[in-house]
Amino acid sequence: MRGVTSERGRLLIDGEPQLVLAGEIHYFRVPREQWADRLDALVEAGCNTVASYIPWLLHELPDGSLDVTGATRPDRDVAAFIDLCAERGLWFFARPGPFVMAELMNEGIPYRIYREHPALVPVGWDGVTTPSRTLDYLNPVFLAEVRRWYATVLPLIASRTVGNGGNVIALQLDNEIGMLAWVTNSPDLTPHLLADFRRWVLFRYAEPSARYPVALADDAVWGAAVRSPQEAWAGALRVDLALFMRHRFARYVAELRSMAEEFGVRDVLFVINIHGTEAGGGEPFPIGISQLVQTYAGVPGMISGSDHYVGELTLQSTPDLYLMNAFQAAVNDPDQPLTSVEFEAGSGDYGDGMDTLVDPATVDLKTRLFVAQGNRLINWYLFAGGHNRLLDEPVGNGIDRIAFTGERHGFAAPVDPEGRRGQTYAATARTGRAMRTMAPWLAAMRPEPDNLQLGLVLDAYATEYHHPGSAVMTAVVDDLRRHRGAGPRRALTRSALLLGHQFDAAWLEREAPRPDAVLLLSSGQYLDGPVQRRLVDFVTGGGRLLLLGRVPCFDLAGEPCTVLADALGVRGLTFVTGADQYFPTVSAHAWAAPWPQTRVGWLEHLDPGAGTVLLSDQDGRPCGVEVYIGAGRVVLFAAELPSNLELFGRALTRLGATSRLSLRSPVPGVFGLTSADDRGQRLIHLINITGHSPEVRAGWDGSEPRALTLPPRTGVMLPRNLITPLGVIESADAELTDVRADRLSFGPGLAGAASEIRLRGPRPLVTGGELSGDGDTWVIRGREPVSVGAECSL
Repeated sequence: MRGVTSERGRLLIDGEPQLVLAGEIHYFRVPREQWADRLDALVEAGCNTVASYIPWLLHELPDGSLDVTGATRPDRDVAAFIDLCAERGLWFFARPGPFVMAELMNEGIPYRIYREHPALVPVGWDGVTTPSRTLDYLNPVFLAEVRRWYATVLPLIASRTVGNGGNVIALQLDNEIGMLAWVTNSPDLTPHLLADFRRWVLFRYAEPSARYPVALADDAVWGAAVRSPQEAWAGALRVDLALFMRHRFARYVAELRSMAEEFGVRDVLFVINIHGTEAGGGEPFPIGISQLVQTYAGVPGMISGSDHYVGELTLQSTPDLYLMNAFQAAVNDPDQPLTSVEFEAGSGDYGDGMDTLVDPATVDLKTRLFVAQGNRLINWYLFAGGHNRLLDEPVGNGIDRIAFTGERHGFAAPVDPEGRRGQTYAATARTGRAMRTMAPWLAAMRPEPDNLQLGLVLDAYATEYHHPGSAVMTAVVDDLRRHRGAGPRRALTRSALLLGHQFDAAWLEREAPRPDAVLLLSSGQYLDGPVQRRLVDFVTGGGRLLLLGRVPCFDLAGEPCTVLADALGVRGLTFVTGADQYFPTVSAHAWAAPWPQTRVGWLEHLDPGAGTVLLSDQDGRPCGVEVYIGAGRVVLFAAELPSNLELFGRALTRLGATSRLSLRSPVPGVFGLTSADDRGQRLIHLINITGHSPEVRAGWDGSEPRALTLPPRTGVMLPRNLITPLGVIESADAELTDVRADRLSFGPGLAGAASEIRLRGPRPLVTGGELSGDGDTWVIRGREPVSVGAECSL
């Protein structure tokens, strides 16, 4: 079957599962005569795919005509670049916008659009013009301009899709949709959008005037009610605006996809790029999922990709990235694979000021984490830098180039703007080759979560818009930001991962947790009624819940809602925060003890009802309880706890959480995951993000743990029951480095120790190690790299 599809979380090209390892190279920033050199560097680094934006801004001439064939400049010949990729055996991932960002002026939109169509430029709260260069996506005028751009560029892409015998495997529809409005807290409140929003409100609510007691039919009154809301309806508006924009973004993407298919692009995957990390952390990333969920979730032929920039892997960013993947997977349907379409690579020196230098091992460790969690496409961004040429017509903005980064662009990339291999190229290339070696297995393997799930309340991330003058909106948004996701101080995810647990996530607005799962959930005062009811039903039916945060008592619009509190029989009383010369502390009781008195940033005093007190403040007032409901139970920690493995370990054990991967490390920062396919082939992924060389003990499914010393900033994929041309690798504590029909190669033992490889099959010939065993199971030991060949091959 020709074409690209997804099935059971796998990415299939012509019917075969593939691991797509891409690098972003901007043809428009590299002279045409140097394209081949950059592609050769990509092939050398182990990649099998090239990704590139195709910017409308670059291809529209001052007179409004479009050049995508190189008639006016050689670097405008899009087809020539795609064909050059094909000549090197590389697939192509096309990203034609209309918005592309990439530090381009107007995010890649031609200046003419703004000049000729000023009504497309939105205003936000209080009618103030938005500070970003966003436009009204669904305005018919904008869509007509996009159609003209697509009609020019997409036919040459369509003729080169895999289904048509070419190399194009995916098409991204727009880029980071909604991101500009989020980062500026400025919703696109054009008259056109406001009319659309009114229609949505009238359709959604049986009594819309009760929700918005204004003259809904009067454009001016309705516009003022939305742009400058009164407190009486501010809470409802915050919720409605986020839900409406999900619906609107989905319609916009459907329009783009319809155009793409009309112009011949079929048999590829259509991609949505989800923003966005912030300030070196991934905590706000699910805001992008929340905004864009309806554009792709459950939509055949659509997939989503993450977009992350977090710098080094640390004890903060590693749980963030794990959570990003878990939440993205929770929203995907069973067939949709995880992908990362902007996967940070390079030195991190985005300002070309030598103020950042990321450890070159970072790209390797991140890539290993993502493939272990089931990512099927990873696009290293930016792989090769380049130069920003001058605009065809000066605009007088102080630079007059296509982008605002100066003449050079992509300073941090593994290949610098002049084409030189940079400080991170060698490490990136080693990673690429390692992934290509293991790709036949990684492409089909899926993560293996334990009986542990993290609760995703997607509406808790619908915080992209709130009027700065609204006390109601601000109170809800502040509470949600403090408590959602991994919980305060990332205590839930960090603790679970460092204890060796693997977990996935349950999207609680859509589904209940797995019946056998222990659910981790962080929540504040605001939690919608249907989610509270789902939690009560889950626990009553025998579920187990570890709840970190405050007792929910309002819905997301700020209306009273105590469904969960009523079921627990627990009430939140006083909320206490640390202040000048006041240091709240908690102590443990019952099975949570012993635990030293510990300072926390905040706590909530509880009326525990019939629950067992687990935590209390210095004066003995409860702030943690265990409650039985029906056949299940809840542990509630109402305090900002640190990631203490002793306390959280006891809680997870008490609730029945188990881990099939036994992993113990004397140094926090070693993470373990496993992935397996339908035939029982498995990889154990160990990742040491620290500068230490801890001796860890790792075992699988009750087996005797082996002692392994992991070098600093190192990851390894250890085979279990891997089927190879020379037999079955039952186990190995060294990584495969080459797989051929007549030979297997393994890396050296970890940290200079002897490795042990158990191979079931015909007697092999071994170099670099000692062979023992009889029958059909052989043990190979060696400190140096080991090669295993068929008897007639060496």
